[in-house]
Amino acid sequence: MNELFNWCVEFLVWLADLVGMTYEEVNIWIFVIIEPLVFVLMLWVIIRQRRKFRKIQIQQLKDVEKQT
Repeated sequence: MNELFNWCVEFLVWLADLVGMTYEEVNIWIFVIIEPLVFVLMLWVIIRQRRKFRKIQIQQLKDVEKQT
């Protein structure tokens, strides 16, 4: 587990050097700004897809009822 953590820290340090930021700034961008935005976006997509799926199910039930 320590090896994975160390690899992640090294990756963040490399990314910080690449974009000209500090390790702390990259950490904030990833874990305080980007990750929550991705989470909210995924939640929104999931809710939209569930609504679409329910509409399709309801329409299929109506179609089956019409056929009988």
